[in-house]
Amino acid sequence: MNLQTRRFQLAGPAGIIEALRDEPGPGAVRRGTAVIAHPHPLFGGTMENKVVQTLARAFVQSGWAALRFNFRGVGASDGVHDDGRGELDDMLALIAGEAPSGLLALAGFSFGSFVACGAVKALWPSRTIEKIILVGTAASRFEVTDLPPEAHDATLVIHGEQDDTVPLAAVMDWARPQSLPVTVVPGGGHFFHGQLPLLKSLVVRHLRS
Repeated sequence: MNLQTRRFQLAGPAGIIEALRDEPGPGAVRRGTAVIAHPHPLFGGTMENKVVQTLARAFVQSGWAALRFNFRGVGASDGVHDDGRGELDDMLALIAGEAPSGLLALAGFSFGSFVACGAVKALWPSRTIEKIILVGTAASRFEVTDLPPEAHDATLVIHGEQDDTVPLAAVMDWARPQSLPVTVVPGGGHFFHGQLPLLKSLVVRHLRS
């Protein structure tokens, strides 16, 4: 965390949701609010995950306030794991409470990308989503919803070539019917060890495009 990070709690569908808000530095032009979902809670996923932190830093560097939060049953968040259904409710509750208006971006890593896609589907009919970032999308483990065709230009999908948690082929099988481009990081694994600066650079480039 840095001086521009605030830890807070809010009421969610299963009780308390624990969250962090990272703000752009003084004098920065704020563009909007980004909400970032973390990897699978049953495999150690939290809002403190290194990939999630990297996404938050990329958003803040690009002028966005970044909201990270712990899904139900993680950290100080109440409730128990719900296979993505309740976790989607958690994400939508955070958006409604902390980013009810203004420019909105959604992002997720692994299981978090699965949940983020559900949030895009739920919000798209009534709200514009300025940017969508999906990293290590868990397409081999969950039935990830398709993105609206109109959302494709706003979307960056990043996957590691050598991801042994979610094979690249599974993400391509999900993306291919949608004609949704996938950015492949050569040699990259699921957690992008040694390649987090590159991941951040790719995200910043997309956010500034």
